[in-house]
Amino acid sequence: MKKFVNDPANFVPEFMAGVIAANGDLLEAVPEFQLIKRKNVDASKVAIVQGSGSGHEPAHVMAVGPGMLTAACQGPVFAAPPVDACYETIKSVATDAGVLVLVNNYQGDRMAWDMASEMAEAEGIKVKQFHINDDVAVQDSLYTVGRRGVAGNFFVMKACGAAAEAGASLDEVVAVAEKVNNSVRTMGVALTSCIPPAKGDVIFDIGDDEMEIGVGIHGEPGRERAKLQSADEIAKILFDAVADDLPFNSGDRVALMINGLGGTPPAELYVLYNKAAQLCADRGLTIARNYVGEYCTAIEMAGASLTLLKLDDELEKQLAAPAETACRIF
Repeated sequence: MKKFVNDPANFVPEFMAGVIAANGDLLEAVPEFQLIKRKNVDASKVAIVQGSGSGHEPAHVMAVGPGMLTAACQGPVFAAPPVDACYETIKSVATDAGVLVLVNNYQGDRMAWDMASEMAEAEGIKVKQFHINDDVAVQDSLYTVGRRGVAGNFFVMKACGAAAEAGASLDEVVAVAEKVNNSVRTMGVALTSCIPPAKGDVIFDIGDDEMEIGVGIHGEPGRERAKLQSADEIAKILFDAVADDLPFNSGDRVALMINGLGGTPPAELYVLYNKAAQLCADRGLTIARNYVGEYCTAIEMAGASLTLLKLDDELEKQLAAPAETACRIF
């Protein structure tokens, strides 16, 4: 295993310390609970928090900042954060307007945030949860009951963050989350596995001539293991699965995202985007906003996911609203 790692047990705290070192003007950390929050929290506005396993950066701690998350905590690589970290994250940014907890649909995350939310409510903190489940690949996986929350999570964070910054109430921000989640679909493909630092070995085996269609961001199996195909063929597999699921129809305005899973060069992501844009045009979809890069990864897995979000005027305005985070890509 070749990685920039000191002690694998300290990998998460060390990278989080690096995030703070690079963004000390914007963010602060509570290392005991592996949480990062904004330095300045407006008590009159809804706070938005999230947290999951590490290994998906820039989700989640790198998405903290004005216009996005108010705070986030990290668990170990591919493992949910502990309940006390989730609770302290809610408590650290609780405002008079309330706290919205965004939860990607994984069993460990849901259990941790459920308990943390109950603890916060017992202290009089106003808390609501929303579960994100944009992955069309499978209904259930190794970690989920129902569909998984993957790269579409970005759009939920962004729209909710913009709504909160504009002064929306907690119920109104929850309604935004529901609108986005109902309108966004994602599917991914893996060309290689990845190596969690503490494990020191690949999490699944895949042949040099194979691809996993519909892979989860923890390496969960997808729809099928198939022989490697061309970039255009792969883009069409992902696009058709996503576009047919909602479905997306001629005349729709959409946001199109090609998300790298950690080990795919930007040039290859743009090859996929080129074909996806053509497929959008063929279906009569207008791409109002586009995103190409790494938004939700699986450490260094070579692969990509395709996300489509059906837009309306409100969502377009929210996606265009300013935001400042550690990774500077939102």
